[in-house]
Amino acid sequence: MSLTADEVNKIAHLARLGIDKQDITSYTKDLSGMLDLMTRMSELNTDDVEPMAHPMDQSQRLRADVVAEPNNREKFQAIAPQVEAGLYLVPKVIE
Repeated sequence: MSLTADEVNKIAHLARLGIDKQDITSYTKDLSGMLDLMTRMSELNTDDVEPMAHPMDQSQRLRADVVAEPNNREKFQAIAPQVEAGLYLVPKVIE
């Protein structure tokens, strides 16, 4: 699918992009190439292709979900200006 310079200008206007006049021909060529690639890819038969999450068929290494720090909640709330029912109280800033 080949785009014209007018179509590229229209796309740029809709996307609110500013394109210099001297760059329109290169944008036209590049966008047309991308659309041609997408057209060719949509024509491929992918019926026997199994969906995958990663192209390398690798598993993600995860670290163990263990507590690494002690619970210091009581210690921190002891030095807070105002606390109620385990929550920090702060002044109202929005009316």
